[in-house]
Amino acid sequence: MYKTIIEMTEKVLEGGSITAAEGLKILNAQGSEYTQFMAGAHSIKEQTLGNRIDLCSIINAKSGRCAENCSFCAQSSHHQTETPIYDLKSCDEMVQGAVQAEKEGNHCYGIVTSGTGVSAGEEFNRITEAIGRIGRETAIEPSASLGILDETSAAALAKAGCVTYHHNLETARSFFPEICTTHDYEDDVATVRLAKQSGMQVCCGGIFGLGESLEQRVEMGLTLRELEVDSVPLNFLNPIAGTPLENNALLTPIDCLRIITLYRYLLPGKRITVCGGREKNLRDFQSAIFMAGASGTMVGNYLTTTGRARADDLQMLTDAEVTINACHS
Repeated sequence: MYKTIIEMTEKVLEGGSITAAEGLKILNAQGSEYTQFMAGAHSIKEQTLGNRIDLCSIINAKSGRCAENCSFCAQSSHHQTETPIYDLKSCDEMVQGAVQAEKEGNHCYGIVTSGTGVSAGEEFNRITEAIGRIGRETAIEPSASLGILDETSAAALAKAGCVTYHHNLETARSFFPEICTTHDYEDDVATVRLAKQSGMQVCCGGIFGLGESLEQRVEMGLTLRELEVDSVPLNFLNPIAGTPLENNALLTPIDCLRIITLYRYLLPGKRITVCGGREKNLRDFQSAIFMAGASGTMVGNYLTTTGRARADDLQMLTDAEVTINACHS
């Protein structure tokens, strides 16, 4: 058993790739077999990215009224939730959020808007203006998550100085129709490709605990590997009242760690960031994410739910003996 784990780890460190079947071994591992995989993921992370970790934060710049019917999302107009609804924030508000994020030591700051996408016009121009100001007035990396892109909008974002475009696939292609029927999976894949072609880095991952199978958790990772995304946010479902998934059970902490470990083996040199749902799903195991292969975490509040107090997260990082990367710009 342990020889197989060592062989898988060495294969990845030598530039090879694990198979879907090997990925399933990680997700099915129990007890000391899993902790051996965890140690392997920790080794892969340290040898490819070092022991430093990245912190990122977001601003929910436009909330609610989304025409998409994603079954996990509190912002969908198809669901009856208590999520705040408001129009796009001002340029100054978006920039001020970046200034605060820089003061707190975050390397990346994302402007996130609800909806299928942002069309050309005043709102899009306000966002690109904010991105330009963030690039000029701070040392932080501007990021945007505005939904599905076309070639024109992708080029405009890149020209404005958007370093990273964030666009999640959410889940595996084979499971996506169970989660969303208002757009096609290939629309999301096309957006990832357009963002990369425009010169931006791409942050692309998904959310686990939607009802997907273990095989589908591996499937999404293989798709991300094929797309050669630059960073991968891993989210764990925090069920929201009023959504179709409100009664889904939380994942266990060890299942969350297995997923992180799987993605480190699948995507050895990529930034893997643990984001939404970590507090409720990982609970007392939050500091173990870095030993499981994560190279970063989101701090502060999420889109429609609150995160942990910053002091608690900083203590967690100290306890885990990791060092925070400085801003990259």
